[in-house]
Parts: sequence; structure tokens; C-alpha cells
Amino acid sequence: MATSSTKKKQIHLGAFMRPVSLHTGAWRYPGAYPDANFNFQHIKSFAQKLEAAKFDAFFMADHLAVLNMPIEALRRSHTVTSFEPFTLLSSLAAVTDRIGLVATASTTYDQPYHIARRFASLDHISGGRAGWNIVTTANPDSAHNFGQEEHKEHGERYARAREFYDVVTGLWDSFAEDAFVRDVESGIYFNPERMHVLDHHGPELNVRGPLNIARPPQGWPVIVQAGQSEPGRQLAAETAEVVFCAPRNLEAGKEFFKDIKGRLAAVGREPDDMKLLPAAFIVIGDTVEEAQAKRLKLDSLVHYDSSIASLSIALGYDVANLDPDKPLPTDLPETNASKTGREGVFKLAAAEGLTVRQLAQRYGGYSGLAFVGTAETVADEMEQWIVQEGSDGFNVAFPFLPQGLDDVVDRLVPELQQRGLFRKDYEGATLRDHLGLKRPTNKFFA
Repeated sequence: MATSSTKKKQIHLGAFMRPVSLHTGAWRYPGAYPDANFNFQHIKSFAQKLEAAKFDAFFMADHLAVLNMPIEALRRSHTVTSFEPFTLLSSLAAVTDRIGLVATASTTYDQPYHIARRFASLDHISGGRAGWNIVTTANPDSAHNFGQEEHKEHGERYARAREFYDVVTGLWDSFAEDAFVRDVESGIYFNPERMHVLDHHGPELNVRGPLNIARPPQGWPVIVQAGQSEPGRQLAAETAEVVFCAPRNLEAGKEFFKDIKGRLAAVGREPDDMKLLPAAFIVIGDTVEEAQAKRLKLDSLVHYDSSIASLSIALGYDVANLDPDKPLPTDLPETNASKTGREGVFKLAAAEGLTVRQLAQRYGGYSGLAFVGTAETVADEMEQWIVQEGSDGFNVAFPFLPQGLDDVVDRLVPELQQRGLFRKDYEGATLRDHLGLKRPTNKFFA
């Protein structure tokens, strides 16, 4: 346990809520809501519980196609039907007051004007609680849903994402803060001299502007990014204010923390301009043994059809026909899927000498960072990550709902609060306030 002098640094907590659980067996766990991922009343109650616990943000991933897996596996997936993020978060904005609302939106299969309008609207509707998770889309099947025959190459997707960010943030700055005078006597609604026409012409994008929405309450919604490849890390260093990442252990977390934060000075940024929040799968029990038993029960609910399909997705290559009881070949063909996910599989296989079947069991359930224990032991581990600069907090993945979420909210959060590691109340109203992030200045107006 850390000394009192180190406890002043606060842990930031996001909730990974789309899907409501990343574990394939979550919907089958005894007492869990089988329809939790697609039931608004359930999701509303989850958001309100998380807000009562003072979580920084409610985070939604997104997919632009059903998961690219065989139908034998897809039929077992509780994520085959999910809400569109903006519709859901706009609804949640009306039934919450403080918790941040982070949506994923693709730079590959959308247009910057659409993205700028949606996030500006969500930020206004929520009173300054919006965040944009920038993704380039890893699932190659998405291309077929947007009139394209092939998925863009990895490098091309990141080049477009960088330009896309410049355009969206430029559009958010279309109006000065004092542009809307609303002078009833003169009949002047806004001052045209305080409006900027972007007129962007770039390698990928041509956008005139201006945006037809006033500047967001936060200036810009909080920028989130999750890529961990080399292009992803550099994009994060240049643009991201929150980075969702997936180190498997503290040493990997420290390496990633040092690398990403170490890039900031070269682009004119300070270490506190960015928060790193690894995904953390948390299972709480009265004893460590009970928590481990919960995890084992949950893992036992994953069918091999699902687990081998999940492994194939991570690799971007169908491994269903490989001998399940032999090691994973290291010479699998290169693909256009996520580089980070693929590299993670090979590293895990090499580090632990796992067979294809054992790898599939990991990826069919949850293969990333997990804290499994009592509220006290999990708090110990989380504290070490903060003290040793492995992270600034965590994006919590729940094992099953509602019980797994309730365990974190009712047992782990009070333990963190008692240690002085987590807030007992919100100190501000916006997502930037919660995260301790500066409000960006307008690019075009003082």
C-alpha cells in the first residue's frame, strides 16, 4: 500500500458500457440480465448508478458491422444487436447530470461535418459532458456497409484520421464565444465578423464550413483515442486527451505510459494534458477465492465456437481449422485488421506457451488486464498502477450485469474513497472538469 503522500493523486474511472460487458459469457451468468446490452431501462439504471458513484465517464465503443465471425459463433454473441451511440447517449444525457458521455465515431466511414455536428450537439445537450473516441475501424466487413469493396489500408486510415481531427476541431471553432449577440432591439442574432469559414482542402477531405452549431460548452468535446500501433501512438500524442489502452500487466503499462507521455513535449504538450486509462476487467468477491470462482464460472460459459471466433478476430485471420492442441503458427499471413490486437496474441502465446485452444479460451472470455479479488486487494493493485505511473486510472469492464457493476460501485469505490484515491463528489460540471483537462482556446478567435 502506498504512503499517504502518494494518495493525493486521484484515480480516474471510466465505465466500458458498449457492449455492457466485454465477456462473451456475461449474458449467461446466473442472475445476469440476458438483454442488458439492448435494454434502455437497464442501461439507464447502470448510468445512474455509475453517476452516483462519481465515475468520470460512461464509454461506448461502436461497430459498423456485425462481428466478422462464423454464424456458429455469432449466434452466441450478446452484442449482435446494440444501440447506436449518439441516440443512446443523447437519451442518457436527459436522465443524468454529471457523468461524462463518450461515443466512438469512425474517421474512415463518416464525414467530418457529420461528426462535428453530432458531438457539438451532444456537448450542448449534456451541458459539456461529451467525448469523442476517434477510431479508424478495424473490422474489414464495415467497408461493405458503406459502398466500398475493400477496407482502407492501416496507414491510409491513420493518415485520414489525422486530417479528420484537424477538420472537426476547426469546425467546432467556427464561431467565437461572443458571436451570438441576440440583440432583440436591432434584430441582429449573430455577428458575422465572429464567424470563421474553414475552407479546408486536403489530401483526403474538402470541407467548406462553417459548422451550423455554436461552439461546444467545453470548447471541444474531450478527444479520446485507443490505437496502440506506432501510427496510433503518434496520433494519440498529437491529438488525444484520454487514451484507452490494453496493457496486460503493470510493466507493460509503465512502458506504454512512459512512451506516450514522453512524446508530448515534442508536439508542445504537457504530461497532464493526457490521461491514460487502461481497460481493466474487475471481479469482486468476499474473498479472493470467491472472486476467482466467479471468474472461472463466467469463463466456463463460453462455447468453443465463440472462443475460436474471437481469437480469429483478434488475429484478423481464420484459425478455426488449425489443430487446437498445437502452438499458434508464427507465420500467419499479414492482414489489414488491427495491428495491436494481432501483436498481442503472438506476445501472449510466446510468453505463456499457449496452444490454439488455450489462446481461444482466453480471447473467448476476456484476455486483457484483470483485477480479481476482494475490494481491498483490487484497490491495492489499482493503487500500485497509479503510484508506479502505469496509468492515470482505468476504463472498467464489468464481468456481468447488474451484479458485477454493483460490486464495483458498492464495494470497490468506497474502498478507493476511504484511501483518498477517488472523489466523493464531482468538483465540476463538465467531463473536462472531471479529468482535470484544460479548455482549448479557439483557433481563430481570441
